[in-house]
Order: sequence, then structure tokens, then C-alpha cells
Amino acid sequence: MSITRADAERLDREDPLAGLRDRFAVPEGIIYLDGNSLGPPPIAVAEALSGFAADWRADMIQGWATGGWGALVSRIGGRIAPLIGAAPDEVIVTDTTSTNLFKLMVAACRMRPGRSTVLIEAANFPSDLYIAQGVCELLGLTLGYLDEGAVIGEDTALVVHSHVDFRSGHIADMTGLTRRAHEAGALMLWDLCHSAGAIPVDLSAAGADFAVGCSYKYLNGGPGAPAYAFVARGLQEQVRSPITGWGGQANRFAMSRDFDPAPGMTRLQVSQAPVIGMVSLEAALTAFDGIDLVELRRKAVALGVLFAKLTAERLPELTLVSPADPRARGNQLGYAHPKAERILADVAGLGVIGDFRPPEMMRFGFAPLYIRHVDVYDAVERLATVMAD
Repeated sequence: MSITRADAERLDREDPLAGLRDRFAVPEGIIYLDGNSLGPPPIAVAEALSGFAADWRADMIQGWATGGWGALVSRIGGRIAPLIGAAPDEVIVTDTTSTNLFKLMVAACRMRPGRSTVLIEAANFPSDLYIAQGVCELLGLTLGYLDEGAVIGEDTALVVHSHVDFRSGHIADMTGLTRRAHEAGALMLWDLCHSAGAIPVDLSAAGADFAVGCSYKYLNGGPGAPAYAFVARGLQEQVRSPITGWGGQANRFAMSRDFDPAPGMTRLQVSQAPVIGMVSLEAALTAFDGIDLVELRRKAVALGVLFAKLTAERLPELTLVSPADPRARGNQLGYAHPKAERILADVAGLGVIGDFRPPEMMRFGFAPLYIRHVDVYDAVERLATVMAD
């Protein structure tokens, strides 16, 4: 039996998370299926930024003390920690994903002297690949690709892997791959950019050593929002960042000549974090207050299943490139079509926002905080209208 719009409306009425959409400023008439690339602004962000501007004007430099600006890196890290299965003192918010990846890759490789190889996926996000290539060139190491036959062995210093593939949404076996790395004596670093805030993540249970991630996708921190880094507590004092700035100094205001790394995660901070971006991110994270991540994932899976069923019925000319099993993919679906870019441009004119990945992939993200079942139904209807034209 075909699914109707009335069916989608009924699912929304029965959805215990339906009220979460009110926490976001989603434009009327827009079906936003691109939260896996950039999340929309939570309503709390505008109020927080307005308050910050007033405090800055009133307090000026005293805001470092009165506004607690300097504590934002660890305070927000503590808010992200439960979303990725980490302790509050294992996460810091600072710099960009690429910068954090560089710092942790270099630090990890130096913690495994005598080993000559770093392994990554060739299908990884390009920035991760470029950072890995640069690190190996800098340290005189060999870069191998897991999806091209490279094997984790006794010469492997570090394994780097995305938890959720940015194209297909395939979820990697975090526990299994981490165990394989450790059995070979290597360290394990995870990229959580398409995971955090979308699917349950448990770095601690998996035994992960390091992780990095951005905050502007499912965490909705805003364009270019600060990234975060995770280091397992037992490894923190061994980490030596290759970028040693004033932000990571043990006693900054001693103004000493020599660098002395701060204890814990603070040693990874290079310079002062951009306070405006931090204020925006902290406010955005309140959208997750009181939410069970398992329930959030349940709804995301249901939205993806509905979209897949509707496209199979209405748009058989689209080729699904994501895993067919919803348990094996993140909160996105990828479809291939020779005219993918044109289709996305035309359907955007009808208010449906997805995104394009060359050469012919359309990606659609289903962020359960603000996407409804009726949005999914209407999106497929508008796609069908475009493709019938």
C-alpha cells in the first residue's frame, strides 16, 4: 500500500520529539535536508549573540573575567562530551577540525616511535586526506589506504577513520576497528563530523584514543563554528602538540620564554578561541537539552526509511548509494543520477534543500531535531515534480 501525506501527518502527531522543531529558526516553506552539511540556527543563538554584544559593550576587556570567556573551551567541551561518549575533561573546543586533526596525528605518531606507517581511507573527506599526506611528509612516514588493501600491522603507528562516511553515510565499526588497531600496537583516531548529534557515539566504550569533529553540521553551531578534539584521559599527559601556542601554556601570564604544556586537554589549545563563535555554539547546544540520543536516532532512522520507501515508489530512476540497511547508515541518504546537480538546483527552487557531491550524487540529511515526516513526504513529491518535467 502506498504511503500518503495523511500517513506522514499521523506520524508527526504521534512523534514524541515533534516539539523540538520549535527550537529552530527554519524558514517557512523550506524543507531543509542539508543539516549534514550546515545546520540551521537554533533560536537560542540570536538571543545569546545579542546578549554577548551587550556584555562586550559594557564590560570591554573585563569580560574575560565577568563573562567567563576564557572558560568556554572546556565548558562547551563538557557539553559535547555526552554526545560522543566521553568524559567532560576529555573534550576541548578549539581551532578547526583540520587543525585538530593535524595536531593529534603528529602527536600520536610521535607516541609510536619506530613505526613507519599511517593508515586512512582513500574515500575519506579530502581535507582529512590532505592533512594525513602533509603529516606523513613532515614526519617521513608512509601513508597507506585501508580501502585499497593496506593492512594494520606492526609498522602501523596510527589509524585514522571517519565514523560516518561523508558520501554514503555508511557507519564504520568503531569498536572493531579500534580493537584491530590496538592489537597491532597502533593508536586510533576517529573523525566524528557526520556522527556527533546525529547518531549515538561511545568513544569510551570503543576504547578510542583520539577523535576530532566539527560543530556546524548536526550540532548547529553556525558557519565555520569552532571544532572539538577528544583525547582519552590516560593519554593526555603524553600528548605533545606540534603547534605550541600561548593558549596551551601552563601559566600564560608568567610570560615565560619556554613553552610548558598545560595539564589535560588545555595543552591542545593554540591561541585564544573566537569568543563569538563559542557563544553561538554554546547556545546552539541547548537544542539537545533533555534529549535521549537513542530516541533521537530512532526518529532519524524512521525519517530515512520513509524517504527511501517513497523514492523507491516514486523515483525508481534514482540509484541508492547508501547502505540499504538503515542500521548501517547515518542520518543521510545518497542517490546517484547523471543529472543530479541539475535536479538539486531545480528542486531548490521548490523549497527543498539538499546538496551535491561530484560526479553525480545527491545527499539528503534527516536531522530529527527539526525535520518532520511530512517534510520527507513533501520533499519526494517535489523531487518527482522536477524529474517529471
